[in-house]
Amino acid sequence: MSITLTHRDKIAVLDLGGDENRFTPERLDQINAALDTVLTDGSHALITTGGGKFYSNGLDLEWLSANGDRADWYVAQVQALLARMLTFPLPTAAALPGHAFGAGAMLAIAHDFRLMRADRGYFCFPEADIRIPFTKGMAALIQGKLTPRSAIASMTTGRRFPAPEAVEYELIDATAPEAEVLDAAVAVLAPLGAKDQSTLGAIKSVMFAGAVTALTNP
Repeated sequence: MSITLTHRDKIAVLDLGGDENRFTPERLDQINAALDTVLTDGSHALITTGGGKFYSNGLDLEWLSANGDRADWYVAQVQALLARMLTFPLPTAAALPGHAFGAGAMLAIAHDFRLMRADRGYFCFPEADIRIPFTKGMAALIQGKLTPRSAIASMTTGRRFPAPEAVEYELIDATAPEAEVLDAAVAVLAPLGAKDQSTLGAIKSVMFAGAVTALTNP
């Protein structure tokens, strides 16, 4: 399923799709093209979300298995997207309708704010259980956004956090009923108004310089 880009007034809403929303090479291209549009269409902020019970299950492991010779290229593309979102020069929020796993959870972490459906779905970094160590860039991203307590609890255990526990560990900022997750994200971003892109981008680049360097220089 293709991604879609719509607007709520001046807030761009990027829907990653209605399936598991794994990061196929094609979907990565679609997301980046949509982000290019958001930067030129007058949007004041960006929300990403999903159209089904998943926000994103992250890496396309099936594609990786079939294209092992391109693994380094593929991981670099994913990490470039994470770095781009981390420093995106507009206010950003991830509205999670359900599961956010692995690199999907990393994409959510890269946003300024995260809101999640209260009654369903998990926020999870499963790497410890699926025997895929974090790259230096991915670890730097997560540790750059979380407290040490939260990073240890989420990165070393493979634990699946339902929304209330994800709030407790500051993986997300708030929960909302299923039908109100997107509205809750809009309510967070709308009062912020328009920001100068060059200024906000520079601020985020300085704030997260270490993570950006690790993500873009694998």
